[in-house]
Amino acid sequence: MQSTTKQKGDAAEDHASRHLQTQGLQLVQRNYRTPGRGGGEIDLIMRDADGTLVFVEVRKRGSAKHGGALASVTFVKQRRIVFAAQHYLLKLRAVPPCRFDVVAVEGDDLQWFKAAFDA
Repeated sequence: MQSTTKQKGDAAEDHASRHLQTQGLQLVQRNYRTPGRGGGEIDLIMRDADGTLVFVEVRKRGSAKHGGALASVTFVKQRRIVFAAQHYLLKLRAVPPCRFDVVAVEGDDLQWFKAAFDA
């Protein structure tokens, strides 16, 4: 049976979440979306051991053709993630330290890029 793109993406997020948790991060929320059209989405929101809130973009690609998974996190995609993170942070009483990570999954290979981009 063939998987849909969504199923492959969900499986990549599961893999990334498990990997990050083995590295000491705690899952706070998954698939946070801003309301309305044109907003942003954050695949995983995690908390690092030092209290840093980590907004994680998970990108799945079958291979490194066309620049691979990391290269697919364009400037426009980064701005949408930052927008969604700002929206999420409005709900908190105090804003903790934050960072933006990318987990790139290509085939069976997973790479975690800490602080992949800035707000």
